[in-house]
Amino acid sequence: MIELLKKIIPENRIKARYIDLVSFAADAGFYHLLPKAVVQPVTEEEIILLFQFSQQHTIPLVFRTGGTSLSGQSVTDGILVDLSQHWNKIKVEDNGDLVRVQPGITGAMVNTYLKKYNKKIGPDPSSISAAMMGGILSNNASGMCCGVKLNSYHTTKFIRFILPDGKIFSTENQLDYDRFEKECAPLFNSLLDIKSEVHQNEPLYKKIRIKYQIKNTVGYSLNAFIDHEHPLDILAHLLIGAEGTLAFIAEALLQTTPDYPFKSTALLYFPTIGAACEAIMPLNNAGASMVELMDRASLRAVENLSGMPAIVKSLPETAAALLIEFQENSWTVLEERVSTFLLSTAILSLYNAPVFTSDTAERDFLWKVRKGLFPAVGAVRASGTTVILEDIVFPVEKLGNAIADLQKLFKRYEYTNAIIFGHAKDGNIHFVITQSFDTPQQIKRYDLFMREVINLVVKKYDGSLKAEHGTGRNMAPFVETEWGSEAYTIMKKIKQAIDPHLLLNPGVIINEDKNVHLKNLKQLPPVEEEVDKCIECGYCEHICPSRNITTTPRRRIVIRRALKKLQLEGETAKYELLLSQSKYDVLDTCAVDGLCATACPVDINTGELVKRLRMENHSAKANKFALFIAKHFKLTEQVVRVALKMGVGLNKLLGKNTMTKLTGGVKKMISAMPLWSAQINNPPHSAILKNSNPITNLENAIVYFPACISRMLGTYEGKKKNILQTFISICNKSGIEVKVLNNVSGSCCGQIFSSKGFKDAAGFTANSIVENLWKNSNSGHLNIVIDVSSCAYTLHHLRPILTHENKQKFDQLTILDSVDFLYHKVMSTAIVKHKKNKIVLHPVCSLEKMNTTPKFIHLAKHFAMEVLVPKNTGCCGMAGDRGFLFPEITDAATRPEANEVIEQEFDGYYSSTKTCEMAMSDAVKTNYESILYLVDEAI
Repeated sequence: MIELLKKIIPENRIKARYIDLVSFAADAGFYHLLPKAVVQPVTEEEIILLFQFSQQHTIPLVFRTGGTSLSGQSVTDGILVDLSQHWNKIKVEDNGDLVRVQPGITGAMVNTYLKKYNKKIGPDPSSISAAMMGGILSNNASGMCCGVKLNSYHTTKFIRFILPDGKIFSTENQLDYDRFEKECAPLFNSLLDIKSEVHQNEPLYKKIRIKYQIKNTVGYSLNAFIDHEHPLDILAHLLIGAEGTLAFIAEALLQTTPDYPFKSTALLYFPTIGAACEAIMPLNNAGASMVELMDRASLRAVENLSGMPAIVKSLPETAAALLIEFQENSWTVLEERVSTFLLSTAILSLYNAPVFTSDTAERDFLWKVRKGLFPAVGAVRASGTTVILEDIVFPVEKLGNAIADLQKLFKRYEYTNAIIFGHAKDGNIHFVITQSFDTPQQIKRYDLFMREVINLVVKKYDGSLKAEHGTGRNMAPFVETEWGSEAYTIMKKIKQAIDPHLLLNPGVIINEDKNVHLKNLKQLPPVEEEVDKCIECGYCEHICPSRNITTTPRRRIVIRRALKKLQLEGETAKYELLLSQSKYDVLDTCAVDGLCATACPVDINTGELVKRLRMENHSAKANKFALFIAKHFKLTEQVVRVALKMGVGLNKLLGKNTMTKLTGGVKKMISAMPLWSAQINNPPHSAILKNSNPITNLENAIVYFPACISRMLGTYEGKKKNILQTFISICNKSGIEVKVLNNVSGSCCGQIFSSKGFKDAAGFTANSIVENLWKNSNSGHLNIVIDVSSCAYTLHHLRPILTHENKQKFDQLTILDSVDFLYHKVMSTAIVKHKKNKIVLHPVCSLEKMNTTPKFIHLAKHFAMEVLVPKNTGCCGMAGDRGFLFPEITDAATRPEANEVIEQEFDGYYSSTKTCEMAMSDAVKTNYESILYLVDEAI
């Protein structure tokens, strides 16, 4: 099959190794299917060829973007079409009133483009940072704020799509309406017949109208037959929420909604969940934009997060909370709204007086907690169990009683750790249970429980089984239960008319197997701490620098679980194959930058896992050699400086690309050979570091620790001063006394060892540098400043590998990154003489992890007129020296940001870590510099 696929898709965009199939076998849901191949088409023509291939060989075809779906609609045992890399175009139109998107761009990125227009897309799912537009449209996503009126269905103006027969239509093109009638006459007439059937059946017509007054994504969007007249418009809206079972959506034009600039948020506490539900209608009437319910169990899962209000820990077992927000176009109207609501709180059974905040950081934190509830709860489940998130709707006025009934079911089926949260404003709640599927008894328990839940939702409360997560495999057996036989028969007609071969995401939405929800269940065997906490939500993937060349944090964890499962099942051959392929995909190409933890709701740092795995893979000989290097780092530094000088000399003598060609040739034979970079210059003169002036004022003095990167690579093309001289110059101009670290040659933060998993070498280096910093800082009385952000981050996190004595010393040290130093010690007193007009920044990973990026941007704005931070900024993949060893990481990681930067011209390009500056310089073909140069040249 793979050889045949190569005739329509180039080999480099076909993923068919065992490791590829294993890593794509899971999405955020609890189903697992191993695809036959993963393909990455880039054009509509290739999509059409894939349709033809699927039909010729009777192989299912499934489209996938972010893989954040929860109901089993983006996994397959056929061909998985990965759209996450090449389908990410966007165009903002009509001054932000419209936005044109392809399926492979995240909802959050779309909103980033719309931000300057004070607009956003209507759907706002919790997964918006990772969920892509293909899934947002195909699942008819809604979320916390949009309710029913602003979901994908109601905000999609035009779409362009490809039918399984290869025909392309766009509702934006009026000629396509006539063409559709002529070229697709059977389908055209089938849709007209169904429309007539719906309109003539008054009970069914009424049922459809009522069902869509609440959130509902069960089955196909039958409201298309009563909302639209022309069959092409009906078809277009059937595709919204069809979960990729009918056609391929190539492009959509969406109507945007206002993103109100003034917002006020509060976390309200109630003694019982019933009391919280009684507050929903008053809040809706008061104009609250968002009303999010959290029961006590969900609050318990996040109460220990840094920044959570202290009161949360003291709440009684019966308590619940509502996270609410008011949004308006003016501060005055917002205050009036909040004041009006506060006057009405006397009728509510509040646990304490409401406290509103409009502080952006505080608001963002509360919403981050809410959006991360599902993964956070999943992280504290029993090891080896699967986390299941259900998504149901009750009438708002009956919500309190419905939740009470649901809690009785939890107790009956012994789901003692179940939690409830959700969009209370719409009666849409999510409940989470943890379940193992390793015995028939456990599967039976889950089945009986779900059937009772379905009866409760459909029969007793006339609600909806799926509000926004889609039908998938999870609810496919129960579509007819909710809709009735007449409506379900119509849905089957729709599927048959549009996809007569039944090969497009088969088994999703329409499935005659009434037990399909119990098949192909995902197994999560205990592996290791980071792996066991992960629920495979995929929130981390969009931020990973290796996502477009090998794999991602989620998929690395899927691979680790697969290895354990193969080991337990005795599948030795498959285990050895997967293990061998893991070396490059899982270990070698992970940048260990840790940015995945900033996106992960439970702070899983897959980089730390990879470091540990690297450590376990090192031989005793390799560990001894690394320790030798650490103990003789001064000599190593001298050797490297000589080698760099020789390399630069060869380039001058034989041509500027000599060393790149030479190291590239050696690398083909010896993969561990670092690749020479065109950004390498002669090492900086270190004479200025022989500073012996005594400190006269301890209050206005610092210890300068020039990082080894700066000591070896700190010469910048076209600059009279190297980075060491530039730092000293800033201090002199600012009246700050400088003491250069004694014995600085040979001093290192240890990142070069810790990132590779050389534990002994990292421990030796860490203890050595802390002892040196302690002596040089007058026992911690002087602040220490290092000029490379990644090294500052490493220094901040040395404590776990220090001796007891050095831990005590470390705790008394104040170590500042150069950005912190410039922001706090220089910016407020420096006189700005020369501002650059327009500059661009690359905030490095370490700034993100240290929460220093806002200072970096503020600093730049102080010393330049206009500052751009690219929308696609992210990890450059350099990861210290990893980019020299695996340059393909940096090439792939920097491409989106570089493409954005080269669209404009700037007066300066700045970052705060030399190797990252080199990576961006190579990508943009313009020299990036340390932020120190911007400040020095301005004052």
